[in-house]
Amino acid sequence: RRVLAQLVADRRTLALIMAIPTALLILLYFVYYDYPGAGALFNRIAVSMMAILPMIVMFLVTSVTMLRERGSGTLERLWTTRLHRADLLFGYAAAFTVIGVLQSLVMWFVGDFFLGVRTEAGAPWVVDVTGAGAFVGIALGLVASAFARSEFQAVQFMPVFIIPQLFLCGFFVPTAYLPGPLERIAAVLPMTHTVAALEEVRLQSAPGQGYWKALAVMLAWGIGALVVASLTMPRRTR
Repeated sequence: RRVLAQLVADRRTLALIMAIPTALLILLYFVYYDYPGAGALFNRIAVSMMAILPMIVMFLVTSVTMLRERGSGTLERLWTTRLHRADLLFGYAAAFTVIGVLQSLVMWFVGDFFLGVRTEAGAPWVVDVTGAGAFVGIALGLVASAFARSEFQAVQFMPVFIIPQLFLCGFFVPTAYLPGPLERIAAVLPMTHTVAALEEVRLQSAPGQGYWKALAVMLAWGIGALVVASLTMPRRTR
């Protein structure tokens, strides 16, 4: 409740969280506006971006916010209570996931009603995946914040946690065409499963076993990252 109240009070940050992914999706729409065969191409790319963008944005917001909490001494005050690290981090993750789901709903609404983005499956299937992707980004952001000593360092962790996943997830090149070692690495990365799940949502009205497997892998990654963050989060501000 405290984190959600803090986010609601910080209207500028809340507006940026809600607006940036959707604004980027709109920009992408106009990038492909006059491109030959733009409709089908943009639709495929936009569906994948509905999961990739929330993961990236929530990683950045969560890691920087947690570093700010440490720098302000808020965490040290919380450590004096009976609160456990896991309670704190799962609370942060729950609060930011609510915001991530709202962010995903805004993206889907604008994409569906204004940009012509179409999927065979309905909105709940899309939002489930995009919300899970945001949850993974939040959890990875909390891990990054545990190792970073400043907000600038937290942002620098993005090339470590996010960019390799973007290259290997199948967005640029299908994972089947990657070299063997890279394909095996891609098979375990959460963003790969996020893109695969949304591709199934785009093509099938009733996503099957592959969808649920991808969702389970993303949730496992998110929970595992939260456990790692709870074990590594420092108790003192340096």
